[in-house]
Amino acid sequence: MMRPRETQGMQLEECSIEISPSHQLRWIRGLYENNIGLVDFKEEATELLIDCKFVIGICKNNPFDFVLAPEVTDYPFFYEHELHSEILPLTRNIYSRDVELIRSWLESSWSLGKTVDTLHFLQELNLKIYRTFQYQRRETKGVQTPAETLETMSGSCRDFATLFIESCRVLGIAARFVSGYLYSSGITGRMSMHGWTEVYLPGAGWIGFDPSWGVLADFHYIPVAVSRHSEHAPPISGSYFGTPKEFLKSEVDLYVTRSHNHLVTT
Repeated sequence: MMRPRETQGMQLEECSIEISPSHQLRWIRGLYENNIGLVDFKEEATELLIDCKFVIGICKNNPFDFVLAPEVTDYPFFYEHELHSEILPLTRNIYSRDVELIRSWLESSWSLGKTVDTLHFLQELNLKIYRTFQYQRRETKGVQTPAETLETMSGSCRDFATLFIESCRVLGIAARFVSGYLYSSGITGRMSMHGWTEVYLPGAGWIGFDPSWGVLADFHYIPVAVSRHSEHAPPISGSYFGTPKEFLKSEVDLYVTRSHNHLVTT
């Protein structure tokens, strides 16, 4: 899952994917409308190479030009019954053992009986993670649980997104994980894929929040895959035959550059 998802403001204008060894590539649209490339290899090899280049045309419209439905402008709110039945899985916590700990952590931001502006509240939660937790790029496999992130007060982008998602779900707000690319003029050289959060608010639809930077996601964010669980949206997954010691190393070179109104990822 490396091919960008097109949106109202983003159009995939060039897509080049080269893979070796010899293979057959098939595309499907997954459960969450992600573009998933299935690769069947035709021969044995000692090296796997995936070389991609994407050119995305950007329409610089205001991504925050929306009006929330009246029933959700203030929190707490409840989704309309028919809508709630559709998004119910995205309101249920994955890390159920951490719910009480998350609820306790949220007490300084919101307490039962308190009414707050929904969008302002969510952005304050976004900023709270950004300001109080230390960003740490981790090479270890998997995602930290919310409890681990709260205990260490540090984590990666996926860890922060997971904490934000699970916090929203504790509050009954539908949220999902987004994996993709991020362009920033302040980032130079080699990059990694980025992870952030989307929250569903009637009247606006899916709104992106990035607790790693404390901002709402705009046209600098290029989504690739969305999922209920952050561990279900890896850019590359699969298996190989051999002994554990035969897997020597993996290398990733990711660059996101800007050319006029286009973003180029390689």
